[in-house]
Order: sequence, then C-alpha cells, then structure tokens
Amino acid sequence: MTKQIASLGYTVYFEKNLDSLSSFIAARAYSQILILVDRNTNDHCLPLLQQAIPQISDYDIIEVDPGEENKNIDFCIGVWKTMLDFGADRKALMINLGGGVVTDLGGFAAATYKRGIDFIQIPTTLLSQVDASVGGKTGIDLDNVKNIIGTFTQPQAVFISSLFLKSLDDRQMRSGFAEVIKHGLIFDRNLFEQTQQVDLEADDLDEIIYRSVAIKNEVITQDPTEQGLRKILNFGHTIGHAVEGYSLLHDENPLLHGEAIAIGMICEAYLSVKLNGLKEEGLHRIVKRFDELFDRYALKTETYEELLALMQNDKKNESKRVGFALLADVGQCDYNLFVEEEAIKESLDFYKNLPV
Repeated sequence: MTKQIASLGYTVYFEKNLDSLSSFIAARAYSQILILVDRNTNDHCLPLLQQAIPQISDYDIIEVDPGEENKNIDFCIGVWKTMLDFGADRKALMINLGGGVVTDLGGFAAATYKRGIDFIQIPTTLLSQVDASVGGKTGIDLDNVKNIIGTFTQPQAVFISSLFLKSLDDRQMRSGFAEVIKHGLIFDRNLFEQTQQVDLEADDLDEIIYRSVAIKNEVITQDPTEQGLRKILNFGHTIGHAVEGYSLLHDENPLLHGEAIAIGMICEAYLSVKLNGLKEEGLHRIVKRFDELFDRYALKTETYEELLALMQNDKKNESKRVGFALLADVGQCDYNLFVEEEAIKESLDFYKNLPV
C-alpha cells in the first residue's frame, strides 16, 4: 500500500515497487529522461527501476564513481558535460538513483544546469532515504568541507522503496540508522525508544523509515531554508562533519557519514550536558546505543586543530563563532548555540577517553 507525505510543493511516495513512478513521469511532457547512478546502483538498483517503468525505454544513463570523496566539482563538471553531450534541454528530467552522494550531486547538477531542470530523487540507502533525499538541499564538497557549495532546490517528487535496502551491507545499514536515531533525539523521544529495539536485519523497516522522514518533513516545512528550526537537524553534524572530512583525507578506510555523525552526536551530547541542560542519564544512553552500533574511532589530540579548522568552515557558523544544535532533553533540541574552542576540545577528549 502506498503512503504519501506532502512536502514543500512535492510528494514523498513510500511504495515498495515504485508503482506511481511510471504514471508520474507519463503525466509530464519531458523531452528527455536522464538517470544518474553510481557503479553500485547501476548494478543493483537500476534493474528495479527499469521494472517499475517498463514502458519508458528511451533514457540516458550517467554513471559516476561511488563515495563521498567523489562528491566534488570535478565530478559535477563531468555530469554537466555528459548532459550537454546528450543534448539535454530545459525540459529534460533527471532521475537520481542512489545514496546521498548521488542525490546531493545529481540534485545540484540538475538545479544549476541551464539554470535548473526538473529532478526526482530515488534514494537507495537507508541514510539517503531518511536524510539526504528530503528537504531540497543539493550540494557538493570543497576541500573536505561537507556540502559547502549547494542550493535549496526542491525535487518534483521523492520515491522511497525499502526493496533497495536489500543490496546494502550491515555497515551501510548501521550508518543510515544513525540518522534515524538522531531524529528521535532531536524531536521524538518515542522514536528514540523505538530505535533501541530495531533489528536492522528485519525485512520490514517501512514504519520506522516513514516516521523518520515524517519528522524531517515536519521540521523542514516550517523552515525550508534553515533560518531557524531546521538547524536542529544538524545535531551531531558540526563535529561529525569535521571528523568525516578528516577521515576522508587521512584514513585508508574512511568513516561513513553515519559513523562520523555518531561520533559527533556523542561529543555534542556531552556539550549538551555541559551547556544546555541535558541530563547525564541521557548522555549515557546515547553513548551506550552508539557503542552497540559502531566501533570506537581513534581520535588523537594532535588532530584537534585540524578538526577545529574544518569546523570553522561549517555553514552554521556566525561571525567566526562555531554554531551547534544541542539537546535540552531526549526528544528536544535547541539551536543557534555557539561554543568556545576549549569546550569543543573537551568534548573530543570525552569521546577519546571513553572506556572501551
């Protein structure tokens, strides 16, 4: 059965077999269909999409390399050039079939090509389904600073199918689940409690995905361009994005987004206790849950200055002050809180010195 959420001028469809996609495209007079994939989604997810739109056989495939390290201007230029080579005009449609890298990069490429063409998001990872595909943020990274170049441009629609999750390994599922936990921490204590019991190997995650997307949608519809409330979605991301950027630059096997954001959420939960009234019991529960999901990352004191330099480029900053969203309680989050460097270092020390 199809569920739907009305978002900012478009609809998010929840349906296993993408039943509404074919009629959605047929109702619009697109001159051309472009499908952006990476190597993984080309192999594992494109066949499901092709089954969903059997009567639409005239389309062009654009393939990019997978991985956050490829979400940059060079790969975006490659997408734009391929669109030009295919002769795409302003009536073309881009279908972004992939995880957050594909939906972010594809959305940005579509939003800027010939000043904007329509695009549809079909997120294929748990992370992209509950986070990157909804809300109209498009973007690319620059010098290991996450999503520093981008736009607020809404898709024409989002189609979410849990069938795509069958192609993911356990590490990818855990990474995506970190964002589900975040939605509970910032907005819905009941969802956080529910995440304590979820089996990520279960066949049916539809309800928890739906609730997580509904929370994000409720926030973004009140604040589409992140002037206020939407900033709570950044809990864990000020420190987490810096750790992710550092790991991409220095680690042979870089952290996935959710792994880095989990580190950020532990550090920022510590800051929430120190600066915003979160109870110690809430911090301990957060640490315990993420320890159940992720191995501990080896933070080193000598990396703190590089991490702080990355945080100084964060989009939430104002007047060179590092901005945070911090918890007041489990299920309640405040924003526009600015934290001094010494307290940030103290939170990194807290994570680094946690007993194993």
